Amino acid sequence: MSEFGHESVLTTEVIAQLAPRDNGVYVDGTVGGAGHSIAILTEALQSTLVGIDRDPDALAAARERLLPFGARVHLVHGQYGDMPAILRELNISPVNGILLDLGVSSPQLDRAERGFSFTREGPLDMRMDPTRGETALDLIRFTDVDDLGELIVDLGEERHGKKIARLIKEAVLANRIHTTTELAAVIAKGIPIIEQRKFKIHPATRTFQALRIAVNAELVELERLLDAFPELLAPGGRCAIISFHSLEDRLVKNRFRDLGWTSSLPRHLAEQAGERVEPVCTLVTRKAIFASDDEVARNPRSRSARLRVCERTTAANVPAVRKSP
Repeated sequence: MSEFGHESVLTTEVIAQLAPRDNGVYVDGTVGGAGHSIAILTEALQSTLVGIDRDPDALAAARERLLPFGARVHLVHGQYGDMPAILRELNISPVNGILLDLGVSSPQLDRAERGFSFTREGPLDMRMDPTRGETALDLIRFTDVDDLGELIVDLGEERHGKKIARLIKEAVLANRIHTTTELAAVIAKGIPIIEQRKFKIHPATRTFQALRIAVNAELVELERLLDAFPELLAPGGRCAIISFHSLEDRLVKNRFRDLGWTSSLPRHLAEQAGERVEPVCTLVTRKAIFASDDEVARNPRSRSARLRVCERTTAANVPAVRKSP
């Protein structure tokens, strides 16, 4: 059995809101350890599932765990932002549901050799797909100090980002950073001691988040999917997205909201001008759904998870949303 052990979050809530039905077609764009996928296939008899993941270890675990479902499952090593091309290649269109469970998985964090953890010494990698792309060490070596500072501030929401970037670049030039724990120690020097005592999170948390997001182009990937998913869904099909930090959740919330009208004007101006306002999708969840206290106690990772769901309108001829100028 694969050692890729990962407990999927909000599984009960995902099934309730995604509402998978018999003989449907569903896409798990972050199949991971296949917890959500198994729940979908078990709930929806004779349904087909396409599972996508960029992490070969996750995909291997999913393949093993989904064996009992046989030909109902198609697994693809790739990025969920490429979902339109992947579905074309499989000659599958449209689909009844799309699920994303964003962020880093527990096995990725727990394995020091993956380089995601600031508490376990390992190489500065942070790639979700370790077979391609630049590592976190490559990123900090080849990004100038100003751009690195902006990256840490913007993607990590770390207000000391510019100072941290300067300390990191100085340490890199002095050949003092090679591992995750060495980087974490340098970052800690950029956070005032009084703040480190006040806040419960590790001082390297936000900077590691920023580097991980940048290395994996996570927000770019999410924006690609958010632009594409309405045209992939059948009328009545649903898109469910679990996010773990405010940057992801803001993108999802705003995109789901914007799909509520198709005018080139903001909605209130369109209504004032007498334009017809037709939704591409409607909200299934008016507010984000959070994990229950019981789930948080059992799986602390679920504490920051937020689930949002929208549904494709039944009008098949509704045009794609036009972005406001």
